[in-house]
Amino acid sequence: MAHGPRYAVKFRRRREGKTDYRRRLALLKGSKTRLVVRRTNTRTIVQFVDYDTRGDIVRAQAVSSELKKFGWESPHPNTPSTYLVGLLAGRRAAKAGVSKAVLDVGLAQPVKGGGLFAALKGAIDGGVDVPHGQDIFPAEDRLKGAHLKGGPVETFEKARQQIMDVQDL
Repeated sequence: MAHGPRYAVKFRRRREGKTDYRRRLALLKGSKTRLVVRRTNTRTIVQFVDYDTRGDIVRAQAVSSELKKFGWESPHPNTPSTYLVGLLAGRRAAKAGVSKAVLDVGLAQPVKGGGLFAALKGAIDGGVDVPHGQDIFPAEDRLKGAHLKGGPVETFEKARQQIMDVQDL
């Protein structure tokens, strides 16, 4: 490791590989609400975030562990639960007055038809306008969970309908 008066230690989040500050600054300069999608080993987090000089302001959010209230028993970050979390966050954001957003995937590798874009589709179906291409979304049967063991398509449809019907998110 270098020592001396000209050596500067990089920011901790940069050293840990959690934040790409160049990309983040470019997003912040746009001054639009960001649709932040983060997937961990156990859950999916979708947030609508505005930039403020004192710190980011979360306008609306949803976590996959909240889906149990809607009858969805699989909180793990699979494609259908990621879609449902995006739908729930999109409905909450629309209720909070967010009409447009831009997708912020962070350091995740965007894969065509992947979970990040399932959350994007859910947010769009929830009522928020986000720029996108039509060919990036997962297939419809994959969104419904036909590829999973037990094929929870009926449970998916019930949970989706409950999220769309509920008024007080």
